[in-house]
Amino acid sequence: MTKETYSFDKLPFSKLFKTYVSKFAELEDFYSADPFSDAEITSKANRIEKQESHKKFIEVLNDFHDELEIEQNKQIQKLAHSDSLAIVTGQQLGVYGGPLFTIYKTISTILLAKEWEKKLSRPVVPVFWLADEDHDFEEIAWFGIPGNGEFVKLEYKDQTKGKLVSDIEIKDGIEELKSSIKSEMFDTDFSEELWVLFDKCFKSGVTFRKAFALMMDELFGKHGLLIVGSNYEPIKKIVADTFKKSVTHTSDINKSLEEQSGKLDANFHRQVVLGESNLFYIDDDDQRLKLDHSEGKWSVGDNSWSEKELLDLIDSKPGNFSPNVFLRPVIQDQLLPTLGYVAGPGEVAYYGQMKELYPHFDLEMPVIFPRFSATLIESGIDRILEKIPFEFHRYGERIEDLEKEYVKISETTDVEALFKNWKDSIQSASTGPKDVIKEIDGSLDGLVGKTVSGFGTELDKLKGRVYRSIKQQEETQLQRIRKIKAQLYPDNGLQERMVSFMYFMNKYGVDVWDNLLADLEKEPLQLDTHHLIRL
Repeated sequence: MTKETYSFDKLPFSKLFKTYVSKFAELEDFYSADPFSDAEITSKANRIEKQESHKKFIEVLNDFHDELEIEQNKQIQKLAHSDSLAIVTGQQLGVYGGPLFTIYKTISTILLAKEWEKKLSRPVVPVFWLADEDHDFEEIAWFGIPGNGEFVKLEYKDQTKGKLVSDIEIKDGIEELKSSIKSEMFDTDFSEELWVLFDKCFKSGVTFRKAFALMMDELFGKHGLLIVGSNYEPIKKIVADTFKKSVTHTSDINKSLEEQSGKLDANFHRQVVLGESNLFYIDDDDQRLKLDHSEGKWSVGDNSWSEKELLDLIDSKPGNFSPNVFLRPVIQDQLLPTLGYVAGPGEVAYYGQMKELYPHFDLEMPVIFPRFSATLIESGIDRILEKIPFEFHRYGERIEDLEKEYVKISETTDVEALFKNWKDSIQSASTGPKDVIKEIDGSLDGLVGKTVSGFGTELDKLKGRVYRSIKQQEETQLQRIRKIKAQLYPDNGLQERMVSFMYFMNKYGVDVWDNLLADLEKEPLQLDTHHLIRL
């Protein structure tokens, strides 16, 4: 396994993200600390004070884990230390784990926790926050496989009717998806062990949250990863006051979010469009619906409440409420002593809208670490990369444009001119011998002309074969371009966003991520650049 860095500047990341990793000073008004400054991170660590809610959270975690059928006593005990801190990440509950960036976020979190535990001489726990409040089923219900010439996207189908993904039970359709995956991914020496692991987690009758938690514990529990979430009645009771404050202070909160978002808009972009409230309501049909707020009234569908009625409802039924993308991090950082959050590019952007939200809840935004970013290059791809004159980032372009440019580049030999000059030289060279033979025997003049003409006919045949050879070589190279693109930029997106990580486990072993983690641990983790990793 070898690595080289590749600048984010050439890759399809937002202007805000590229600025964040290269010129943080231009964005310091939007974040609490520079993620590349040890001094600022240390200062942030010294300012963290555990909330009263943290102790209550620790008390319910064992029951939370019992429901998920995972055992993480060591991680909980470490988090319970009086001076413990947490490095946190989170992700949607993708079927069979989702894309590669889920792995990269998790590995980043584990390695940053180890690094800062050593630097601060205090316990730092790596935490994976299950996105168990999310209801966007379409975003999690697909599986991506790179092919030789095209990207294969398979889907798990179900009618979810707006329910929280975490509460949806996996049905028999998982077997249909599994069958489709197995038909696309050839069997290897690792396939049997792979499916034993994933069949244990993703099976009919198990919720997506439980399946995902089981998988993450199998893969990373041994590395000290603590798995948590908030879609659990006892935890909702702990954060009920936060839900209530988001109601009573909604105008001030929205003003802070809008002011910060407006400042971002001046030179960058706002990632999330603001709504009238930051709470969702879970109705009797288990649908997660956005709460509307207008003229002092709060409503969802046919239900309507005054502010007092809504606050009473939160007190009595906190499990009926769910935080949005802005409120979820606040809850996370009330329950955990969060030193830093490991974020993808989109998350880095929406955190930029949030700095002034935190003080409303007596908190300070954590350090926002960009996640590790990489493209895995298999040996078969690596061998043909050097045969094509395109840099890595060019494969993000349309395949039609790449093919057209390659054909133009490859047309360096003017075959017509080559053979015309050859014929002309034969004609010129034949003049002297032709005259001599004519003087010897005039009756041979016709035969001489036929012979010279035959040279031209043979050259035409040869020219045809040269054209066919060029075309074959060109088609071979075009096939290579398609194959490289399908592997490195599947469906015109970066590999880390599109390819399901199980694909690489099937080819390189269930322990491939343990090996990657061990390899990355040998040197300081570089989060300000993309990486090309040759397997």
